[in-house]
Amino acid sequence: MSEVAASRPVWLIRHAESEWNAQGRWQGQRDPALSERGRAQANDLATSLARAGIEAIVASDLVRAHETALIVGRATGVPVRLDPRLRERDLGHWSGLTSIQIAARWPVDLARLRARDLDLQPGGGETLRALHARVAAFVASIARAPGDGAIAVVTHAGVLRALGIAPAPGNAAARSATLGALHAALRRDGARLAAAPHRLRDEEERL
Repeated sequence: MSEVAASRPVWLIRHAESEWNAQGRWQGQRDPALSERGRAQANDLATSLARAGIEAIVASDLVRAHETALIVGRATGVPVRLDPRLRERDLGHWSGLTSIQIAARWPVDLARLRARDLDLQPGGGETLRALHARVAAFVASIARAPGDGAIAVVTHAGVLRALGIAPAPGNAAARSATLGALHAALRRDGARLAAAPHRLRDEEERL
């Protein structure tokens, strides 16, 4: 990665509240829309980023992230490009269930997820290894993109964790970083990640 690319600023944005966030349901790659509260959150976020010098916006193609990105795009005058590599981790048949339902039926797997087991397929879905691989491929692609202005990446809590960012509680939260910092975070190997397990602050942060 060139020195210019490494220093390029990135805004990492978690989507605004969806209808399933409001209901406490785990989403994964299922596709509920934003709630009314979520649209208000996205508008507040867009106002705060209107003068952030954003040159490009890339978003997950899931509706909750796409709609959040479009609202930010209207405020900044920047078009939105979709990239499926920014989707949330696939949670298989856990999607649509609540934490209580998952804990009652799959307590062992839920404990493995909270310990960041790299090979767990929650609900028959996606391993952390697979998630990290696709997120790393995305970062490599934007590192090759022209320009040096800020990039806004609108995505999900699971992707943010793969990028070494602990999402702030709640939705429509933005964190600033650089491409170099993201690249360094992704170079951590699976052994190091597995050696530093941490309990999720709240199951809602996985939604």
